[in-house]
Formats: sequence, structure tokens, C-alpha cells
Amino acid sequence: MTEFKEIILKREPPLAWIILNRPHRLNTLTLTMLDEVSKALDMLWDDRDVRVVIIRGGAGDRAFSAGADVTSFQGPLHTYYFFIYNRKFQEAVSKIERFPKPVIAAIDGYALGGGLEIAMACDFRIATDRSELGQPEINLGIIPGAGGTQRLIRYVGLGRAKELIMFGDRIKADEAYRIGLVNRVVPREKFEDEVRSFALRLAQGPPIALTYAKYAVNFGTQVPVDIG
Repeated sequence: MTEFKEIILKREPPLAWIILNRPHRLNTLTLTMLDEVSKALDMLWDDRDVRVVIIRGGAGDRAFSAGADVTSFQGPLHTYYFFIYNRKFQEAVSKIERFPKPVIAAIDGYALGGGLEIAMACDFRIATDRSELGQPEINLGIIPGAGGTQRLIRYVGLGRAKELIMFGDRIKADEAYRIGLVNRVVPREKFEDEVRSFALRLAQGPPIALTYAKYAVNFGTQVPVDIG
């Protein structure tokens, strides 16, 4: 186990867990946490013993992540500060999408705002039946700043994405599954076992082919079909 300040990195080959560890703040995201997630991914990038990475919320059992910790913003909340924060956030989220191994978001509780944006950058999302997901940024007078306006469309379609973003509503896990936002909904008491079983099955696959498949799917959707 490698311990940081706001996350925990735990290696259990062939799996590794990145645990968002601010339970007293519903695992809300700070620049420190985003930097640490990025560093953890760097540490695992070439680790041949790790085949699959799982990102989950830490102790407290209330949230995967409830979004950005707006109380951590320093100074006046002007456009430039949000730009700097968003760039760091976008870089961390992009690193998850470009990570050469499968990444699973294990969601128990709230996955809101930036928390949902992190989950959407993962290859798979497994949620407990009590989880709630949403992009409520509009209620703060801002928009999702780390890919929510782009990735959400690809999972749920243009009309549903606009509804979720422009109303800022939260949806239950069952509804998220129905519209294609999560891959599995599992009972909370079976959550750990289901996530581990899913990850171990992935870990048994051919690693090079999994990497190529991930890149072809993720980035082929951004160009015409023949180029993809």
C-alpha cells in the first residue's frame, strides 16, 4: 500500500486500487487529490504486475465523489482561476482515458459533478443500487468543466445529456443503467465481491489486445469510421 495525502494507492496484483480518501468531505476533489491521482496512474503505467485499476471512494461509504470541493478554492472565484483548475482537472481525467490498462469506476453513493466526470473517463462503471449520479454544476452557474459536456453525450445521447446538464438533476443507479451510463448495478452488500470479480475477469484477458481495443474504441469515435 502506498499512502498519499488525499488518496490511497493499494496494489493487489493483478489489481490496483486508487481510493479517493476525503470521506469527511464526501471525497470532493481538490487540486491535491487530482495531482495525486495523476501520480498514482504514472506509478502504475508500466507496472507489469497490475492488469486492471479500480477507482473508488474511501472510508465513509457515502460517496464515490460528490464533485469539486468549492470551499478549497482560494481567492476570488474569477474566470482565470477556474481555467487553471479546469486544465488540471482535464489533464487528470484525460490520463484515465489514455491509461493503457482497463480502469473501473466503483461507485457507491454519490457520483456528482467532477466525480461523475472521473467515472465517465473510466472504461467501466459499476454502481451500487443506492448510488446517485448527476452533473449539477448548472445550479452553481457553471457547466461541467472536465469533459461532462462531451462524454455524457456518448453514453446517453444528445437529448438526455442536455437534460441532465441543463436541469442539473440527479438520477438513481437503476435509471443510470437504463440509459447506458453505468455497466452494472449491484446490491450494496455484494459490491466489493462484484467489483473484484469483474476486475479479475478483465485481468485474465490478453493485456496488449486490451490496450489496443481500449484505444481503438476511445479515440476511434472522435474521427470518421475509416480513419478510426
